[in-house]
Amino acid sequence: MSLTLHVSLVGMSYMSNIIQFLHKCHVTNNLSSIKKLHGHLLTQGTLFILHDIHTQLIATYTSCLPNNNLQTLVNTFFKCMNSTNPLHFNLIISHFCHKGFPFLALASFSFMHTNAIPLDTYALCSTLTASSKLKDFHFGKQIHAHVGKSGWSSSVFVGSALIDFYSKLLNVGDAAQVFDEIPHKNTVCVNALMSGYGEAGLWFKVLELVRMMPVLKLKYDQFTLSAALRACTGLSSVEIGRQLHSYLLHTIHDIESDVFLQSALIEMYGKCGMVEKAWLVFKLAGMEIRKERNRDVVLWTSMLGVYGKNGHYKEVIDLFSEMLEEGIRPDGIAFLTVISACGHTGQVHVGVKYFESMTDDFKLDPGPEHYSCLVDLLCRAGELNKAWELLNETLYNKGIGNCSVSMWGTLLNACVDSGNIELGKWAAQRALELDPQNAGICVMLSNLYARFGMWDEIGRLRVLIQERGLRKDVGCSWVQVTS
Repeated sequence: MSLTLHVSLVGMSYMSNIIQFLHKCHVTNNLSSIKKLHGHLLTQGTLFILHDIHTQLIATYTSCLPNNNLQTLVNTFFKCMNSTNPLHFNLIISHFCHKGFPFLALASFSFMHTNAIPLDTYALCSTLTASSKLKDFHFGKQIHAHVGKSGWSSSVFVGSALIDFYSKLLNVGDAAQVFDEIPHKNTVCVNALMSGYGEAGLWFKVLELVRMMPVLKLKYDQFTLSAALRACTGLSSVEIGRQLHSYLLHTIHDIESDVFLQSALIEMYGKCGMVEKAWLVFKLAGMEIRKERNRDVVLWTSMLGVYGKNGHYKEVIDLFSEMLEEGIRPDGIAFLTVISACGHTGQVHVGVKYFESMTDDFKLDPGPEHYSCLVDLLCRAGELNKAWELLNETLYNKGIGNCSVSMWGTLLNACVDSGNIELGKWAAQRALELDPQNAGICVMLSNLYARFGMWDEIGRLRVLIQERGLRKDVGCSWVQVTS
């Protein structure tokens, strides 16, 4: 790539040519050409006059340099900048935040504050987003303190960013306090707090916010309604869910085309055991968005989950086959559901075929949950040796995937049911290697020994339990009582 070909010093085309050149360097990851341009701008003395180019140059460098060199580079650039215009720094912070360099966004914000460069709502909101991505609670609290001192507390935009920050760190108490302090609330800050309540599983709080919105003279948007439906799902509250469904039908003329609202409706009815109602929503939605197959997978996966969670395993397998016939590309969740259904219906070969199809046909990497499901499939079919080979040879010895305690526990439980002592002892040993304090594994192994009257083994196991101070958690259940 020739530098003179792209950089012309003719009038207004100068900046546009440089920006085009930097874009090509970014696409081709051409660090050498970036350095040449950088040197050219330094020798011409124009780099620190054209601040937009300066900003773009920093952004392009961060896309091409390894992470361990970025902090030094950014510090060097900032020291050379003779601008106090917050716009230039805001662009840099935004770039760092959106391109996966949140730690550099925080460094840029610190430089602005140290050098008395004005901090506006854009800088504060972007930096709070970066803090939430880094899970940096201390830095976010410092920004909150600055917001209080500088008078930005009344800004609904900064307030929404603070709520979002605290919500993503599951500090919903502080998020709610910030919400209460915002004088003029909008739908964005309500949705941010709803998201926090949802992540924390505080479904009643979500519905309280929904009821509060008409009092605040705020309108529901798609996110609000989706959050409300998720709350109904979490509470298994079908009556409120049906009221919301009715509201949706009366207020949104094209609800059938909104995949995420439809998906939330399907999951709500499924959680409440109304499988036929969930199927009706799925069927009507599928007729409207049949052509949008790239988004249609959300609905299919939701319906598969409803069938699976309600024990309709044959319907899961049939619907998955129909999904493939329709040309819908399944995701990892869909495969997890259908492999589990194959385990419950005893279709071992079909389940294994689907597992292999993930990597062979759809190029998806199986996660620990898929391997766990496959182990359960083999154990349910009595294929304990195959389950052992999968766990011990494929996952344990070769280090493929994450061989979890639950996988070994599944195999041990199957050994208890079938009376396979030797394999059960090996499964228990592998599980206790991963979690020596797991009392449940010891209990299952004790049950296996007791089945065959191996009292000496049980005695030694009890001594081990006492030495490690293990205690089995007491089972409990709870119900909600309303007046």
